[in-house]
Amino acid sequence: MSVRFGPAGQADNYKGKSSAKYPAWLAEQGLDAFEYQCGKGVNVGEETARAVGEAARTHGIALSLHAPYFINLANPDPESLKKTTGYILAACQAADWMGATRVTVHTGALMKRTRREALDIAKRSLREVLAACDGAGFGYLTLCPETMGKINQLGDLDEVLELCQLDERLLPCIDFGHLYARSLGELEGLEATAAMLDRVEELLGPDRASRFHSHFSKIAFTPNGGEKVHLTFDQTDFGPDPAPLMGELARRGWSPTIICESAGTQDVDALTMKELYLTAMLGRENPA
Repeated sequence: MSVRFGPAGQADNYKGKSSAKYPAWLAEQGLDAFEYQCGKGVNVGEETARAVGEAARTHGIALSLHAPYFINLANPDPESLKKTTGYILAACQAADWMGATRVTVHTGALMKRTRREALDIAKRSLREVLAACDGAGFGYLTLCPETMGKINQLGDLDEVLELCQLDERLLPCIDFGHLYARSLGELEGLEATAAMLDRVEELLGPDRASRFHSHFSKIAFTPNGGEKVHLTFDQTDFGPDPAPLMGELARRGWSPTIICESAGTQDVDALTMKELYLTAMLGRENPA
């Protein structure tokens, strides 16, 4: 297997109106993954979802789906957990209709708790969510807890990896832009990238590490809060640079799915990452 690349949502370059025709357009661009966005709620109907899924299968596009943004696994309130579970089950239902195999899930906010307290609550919540997914027949889907970009959110790399240790079916959604932003620019470059990937392998093992899910974009940050806004690769004031990650993936022979979340240019920037990866692969196969 090789790395798959694609956008989150519909890029500005796509002029079509039908989401069911988007997979064909992506394949024409040379991409082979797509993350359907349900961040503001699961509003896609069964007919549309099945049409998107059929088009994706026809054109070789691997589908994932982003669950609603307002999920908070770190809220201990029973009513909040009930809502969170409902949001995730709705996302899983849409993913099932589409034939998407991965559902990306936000981890939540600290809500004035210590990071340890929030993480322990999230672990309990995620266990209940997994049981609910099993009960609803969605146990075959891979939930992907996401690393988050704001400092006051749960979801640094180690926290997400600890969540993923709850069940072998879980895979991390490593958002390298988020990690860069919440570290105020420290988690960037070859050394930091290699260390992050080493950590994933250490805690999850080589098989799951090699198949991780990922978001990537440049992200502007503020000194006090972390993530501010997603950028495009053409904007150079902030990082991270995608080249170190592409080189490391080629060196390790890993095959994650890389979803680009650039602001409107997610198709173009996904192709840039694919080209960087293929160049790195070519360099390994034909060393000077």
